[in-house]
Amino acid sequence: MLKRLAGLEEAIQISFTNKNLIEKALTHPSYGDGRSKKPNYERLEFLGDRVLGLLTAERLFARKEGDEGSMARRLNALVRKEACAQIARKIDLGAYLLMSPSEVRQGGRDKTSILGDACESLLAAIYLDGGMDAAGKFYDKFWHEELENVFKKSNKDPKTELQEKASANKYGIPVYTVIERSGPDHRPLFVIEVDVPGLGAAKGTGKSKKDAERFAALHLLEDWPQKNDN
Repeated sequence: MLKRLAGLEEAIQISFTNKNLIEKALTHPSYGDGRSKKPNYERLEFLGDRVLGLLTAERLFARKEGDEGSMARRLNALVRKEACAQIARKIDLGAYLLMSPSEVRQGGRDKTSILGDACESLLAAIYLDGGMDAAGKFYDKFWHEELENVFKKSNKDPKTELQEKASANKYGIPVYTVIERSGPDHRPLFVIEVDVPGLGAAKGTGKSKKDAERFAALHLLEDWPQKNDN
């Protein structure tokens, strides 16, 4: 386990004072087939979600660009599960996770939901071990590219932009469908698919139906250049 921890510490260039924190951040609830008394990352994930939101909001506010609505859309894009999972893949976080053999066989080390949760848990562990300064340095190092990208994209609401673009290119009206709802009642997670007749479909994940619809629309817009349209 120490070798595993050292490998991750080297990857993120952070040395933990409290090794228990990073070990907990790497422990999936399935570890020991769910019977292990070893603490898992669920509580850290809860904290990490809040730390991530604050760090992102601070940096968006500091840029002095956009109104409240555009800031909220950019924040949502930066804290969504898919974005966190991309950060996790950058540091190969999945390779360091402790999980059950069955979860591994099901591709758990590269599941977007698991990687997103683990990334938030790691951020919380960094915050608890080194404070907000340490968490901020980690954020600035690994979210920098994503932060820049959200300012390059359109400021328009993705759902509005998708509908306007679909209409301009003679496609059908976007239709949104709930594909999956998971998680506890106090913290649900929605997967929604948007389908534009004649163009294609895309899925989005969010903590509310509204957020999931936005991300679905955003993903379809991101794929648009591949469709050879205007």
